[in-house]
Amino acid sequence: MEAVSPDRRRPRARVAAKPTASKRLAGVDAARGVALLGMMATHLMAIFGSDPAQTPTWVGLVFSGRSAALFAILAGVGLTLSTGRQRPLRGGELQAARLGVALRAVPVAVVGLILGGLEVNIAVILVHYAVLFLCVLPFLGLGTRALAAWAGGWVLLSPVLAFALRPWFLSAEPPLVLGHNPAMEDLGTPGPLLADVLLTGYYPVLQWLSYLLIGLLIGRLDLARTAVRALVLCTGAAVAAGAKLLGNAAILDWGGLQALEASVGNPAFPLEGRLQVSLTGVEQSGTWWWLAAAAPHSGTTLDLLHTAGTAAAVVGFFLLLGGLRRPGAPEPARWLLPLAGPGAMTLTLYTLHVWAVSWFHGQELPAGLTPEGMYLLHALAAVAVGVLFALWGRRGPLEWMAHRAAVLGRYLTAAGR
Repeated sequence: MEAVSPDRRRPRARVAAKPTASKRLAGVDAARGVALLGMMATHLMAIFGSDPAQTPTWVGLVFSGRSAALFAILAGVGLTLSTGRQRPLRGGELQAARLGVALRAVPVAVVGLILGGLEVNIAVILVHYAVLFLCVLPFLGLGTRALAAWAGGWVLLSPVLAFALRPWFLSAEPPLVLGHNPAMEDLGTPGPLLADVLLTGYYPVLQWLSYLLIGLLIGRLDLARTAVRALVLCTGAAVAAGAKLLGNAAILDWGGLQALEASVGNPAFPLEGRLQVSLTGVEQSGTWWWLAAAAPHSGTTLDLLHTAGTAAAVVGFFLLLGGLRRPGAPEPARWLLPLAGPGAMTLTLYTLHVWAVSWFHGQELPAGLTPEGMYLLHALAAVAVGVLFALWGRRGPLEWMAHRAAVLGRYLTAAGR
């Protein structure tokens, strides 16, 4: 084998420092726009009725748990699309990509901690999102088979581990849970902060890493092919339906509901409504039947499979829409623009949305403005701003900051070689 001289090795470092070429997929951005609008809906409109049984609303039944999961799945898809697509990076390129992703997580976390200091009735996802970026770094160089194995194992085992560990964390004195959004002042108490982000909080990273692994797997497929897009849609829909049917059978037909009611120990607690929409705030302990539920925000295997399947179906659906074009028709990126525009700058728009919602915290809405009207204002504003930036050809301000952080990571890697 011919020896490689030092002079011939130097260009490799420069190549590794360059960002991986990536053409945006309008369908992926459109799906991300749907995730943003769905999360806004759960923030601004009721997901439960005001009756004692807390009957779920259509917003809760459609969007609760699914929008946030779609957001996380698309994070994994986006990471794959920007770090090699079907060909996993190796060597210096992989090292540069990992550092770039790690540095991209920094501004996301900072923005999340700032938003956590606002008085707002929204579970802000950004700090957890940033930690997920760090947790997924070891998996960025894996191929489809390895990712499938890791994703399957994580979906099956992480809920069991969480169920076993959560009571131990919550029984500490004081309990290792924040009870509020992570904020700057929580950096002074790293124990509760880390426990909350990883296990006891609203978006437990231990289970939510499953979404990013599944997203990486989807992004590793050849998404330019129509057959692959249809496969993602059909497989996702089948998995989502199967998980929900199995969860309903376990809870309603096989005795699970009775076991959970006995565990809660409060006959007046609206458990059936919560099982349909969200188990957030419900202590899942005392019986292993909790792991048989497919309830949103329960973090069980069936919940992860159902919400991930729903997310995959949405991604596949919009990828198929993005590929439809007949002679003389506008480019798909144009007619998907009302969703793809805001989907390309979700960090900026999500931040502005949370900030705007905080204006009305603890106050009555202006006369004549309903929660549905407030949602319409936020949604239309997000679409308008997203379309404007897309037509302008610019990234959103926070997206630009995150991108520059990623570029810095690649530069530092090249400079250190």
